[in-house]
Amino acid sequence: MSAPLAAAELFSLRGRTALVTGASAGLGARFATVLAQAGATVYAAARRLDRLKELADSDARIHPVACDVSRDEDRTRLVETARAATGHVDILVNNAAASGETRAEDESPDAFADVLGVNLTAPFHLARLVAETPAGDGAPPRSVINVSSILGLVTAAPLGGASYSASKAGLIGLTRELAGQWGPHGTRVNALAPGWFRTEMTADLFGDERSARWVERNTLLRRGGDGHELDGALLFLASDASSYCTGQILTVDGGWTAR
Repeated sequence: MSAPLAAAELFSLRGRTALVTGASAGLGARFATVLAQAGATVYAAARRLDRLKELADSDARIHPVACDVSRDEDRTRLVETARAATGHVDILVNNAAASGETRAEDESPDAFADVLGVNLTAPFHLARLVAETPAGDGAPPRSVINVSSILGLVTAAPLGGASYSASKAGLIGLTRELAGQWGPHGTRVNALAPGWFRTEMTADLFGDERSARWVERNTLLRRGGDGHELDGALLFLASDASSYCTGQILTVDGGWTAR
């Protein structure tokens, strides 16, 4: 049995190494910042290195790594970079995602496969690479956090997308399966399922008055979410506060899926 921690230590990430993909903007940039503020050494990965360098300038604990998660070699290099520098990887946040077409009839099979490559295959490979990385002596149990979506749980037609929804639902299935396989070894795997948050990806949605009203009307709290409202959920899944939590989907959506 594990010893209880003082309340102030539950969410501390001091001494831990975290990887965050899709960290150049939006929720990913926020995730990297929050983990660093909690004490983790964070390797922030994305294709836009200039954006990552700006993020790193805000906190010395954030280290930028140019990475296209659709490429096998980039994923491997990301994990090896963090391991070479710190000796271990304790937290993985699979956040990078492609949106795809909104209308299924506009999406080709190749485009569909490309979205699944970024949103589902890449998280699987990164999780496997992290799970295979030897843990240091006395290292805390690893935490893999897959960023899914409410669109992996319910339809958002007419604003959804076939490839995006399929990939996010697949990520939920992957989360549960990896949790089952790796639980005996102490690696926890959970998913975060955000609702409608204001990000670069949803700028057009919230910029359109009719669409914004649609979100507000169908959300129990009658508004979209702000990025900082995922901070607590992220820290819960990343830290010892969730030490007995694995295979779970933590939905933060203002009540969208409770309708």
